[in-house]
Amino acid sequence: MVVHQHRRRPGRAQAAFAVGIALAVAALSGCGGDAAAGDDGKPAQDPAATVRGAADALAKTGSARARTAMEMATGGTRVTIRGEGGVDFKNRMGQLLVMLPDDAQGKAEHRPITELLVPGALYMKNRGAGVPDDKWVRVDTTALADGNLVTGGATDPVAAAELLRGAQGVTYVGETEVAGTKVRHYRGTTDIARAAAAASPAVKGALEAAAKGFSKDAVPFDAYFDEEGRLRKVRHRFTYVNNGVIDVSSTTLLYGFGTPVSVVLPPEGDIYAGKIAD
Repeated sequence: MVVHQHRRRPGRAQAAFAVGIALAVAALSGCGGDAAAGDDGKPAQDPAATVRGAADALAKTGSARARTAMEMATGGTRVTIRGEGGVDFKNRMGQLLVMLPDDAQGKAEHRPITELLVPGALYMKNRGAGVPDDKWVRVDTTALADGNLVTGGATDPVAAAELLRGAQGVTYVGETEVAGTKVRHYRGTTDIARAAAAASPAVKGALEAAAKGFSKDAVPFDAYFDEEGRLRKVRHRFTYVNNGVIDVSSTTLLYGFGTPVSVVLPPEGDIYAGKIAD
């Protein structure tokens, strides 16, 4: 098992990260290019090149619908945080509705959280923890110890694709189906620092923060591409230490390519500037 241990950093960065981790821990306690196949059925293009080009291929596609699932396990307890929304890969922004797990009795303990994903920032509404219902919380993702790879309860789909720029040791597993679409399955590890160095400017700062915040950069992944070379699904497996080892499996599913996506940021007066409870 590869263990990623966050280095502690003082000040706002650590406080903001603690906010996101508190959300996850509370949930736990309460409950590209075209890779045309050759005659032998294997992709003609280098598997690593296909995977590393995922973000560029999605930018050319423009936009897509997205579903996310972040499964967290610690101390024998396992919960899943789910999200759904749309992503504009060209402009590197998106919107997700993130649904927290029910409580132990099966009741909805938290309202869904609306998340706006933009270069360098994460906006959350219905965040709870003392934040008024009509206010948004803004978090600087470049100041988070994990670059918002796990903090928000959903890995930003743009960052999930950009993270594959650091892919290495990539192997072609074979053909399968994802949501009824024939796809090619690739497996390997991605290096966060290498991905940050090659990332687009919109996500470079967040991935650079993640590269500094994790003691080890290697993240195992499984990625699935359709016949047009578009990333259809990716699963990253993170492990970090926060009062014990917490394993996180973050999955992003993409579909409905070309669906228009509109992200409207809240006015400054609607952003909460007060203290957020643990």
